[in-house]
Amino acid sequence: MIKKIPVIDLKQHQAVSGKSGMRDTYQPLRTVFAPSANPVEIAQGLKLNGADEMYIADLDLIESEGHNVSDIKMVNTILPVMFDGGVKNCESFEFFLDYAYKIIIPTETLESIDEMEKIFEKYPKERIVVSIDVKDNELFSKNLDLTLDEFKKILKRLDPNEIIILDITGVGTEKGYNKELLNKFEDMKDKLIIAGGLNKESLGELDSQGIKKVLIGTSLHSGEVNLLD
Repeated sequence: MIKKIPVIDLKQHQAVSGKSGMRDTYQPLRTVFAPSANPVEIAQGLKLNGADEMYIADLDLIESEGHNVSDIKMVNTILPVMFDGGVKNCESFEFFLDYAYKIIIPTETLESIDEMEKIFEKYPKERIVVSIDVKDNELFSKNLDLTLDEFKKILKRLDPNEIIILDITGVGTEKGYNKELLNKFEDMKDKLIIAGGLNKESLGELDSQGIKKVLIGTSLHSGEVNLLD
């Protein structure tokens, strides 16, 4: 059975929801797992319903508009957190290790491939997750001038345990997964975590293709998709 890793985005100490990465339009999250958008309450509700880890993105940190690291640390005592705080370099990766179990290296904010290589040299792979951020079928990054194929060659060499493929265009839309993108990384599928716009139908298709893990937010919090079936 495919493993569903619950997702929340944090902004100003509460969970928020939105579509297609348009972060300035995000609203407080309504979820079946808690009566409020408080991240600790949501984590408790998820744990009671069978979750054993969760993904949190700190939108304030990623946008350099503050942070929610105290909330992350509290949630990490309830459920192990896979954390996206917009890592730029080895120094920021090291800082976040005190707040969460796994730290994401996102292509969106990574300063250089050299910094990613330093992280892989210094820290165990069990605590590293690489996120391939994709927008309109191209690698999305503020600093890297690489194609998806070029970045894939680098990943083959570094050999991470877990790789998120995040189709930013699909976030919050429930339109399903990006088949073209998945085909491009078919030979690495045992490491892949698929994210962005997943719905009930796409989960069955991904499961049949041998994908073992997905990140899921909107359709899980609405109750359309159950955590453990």
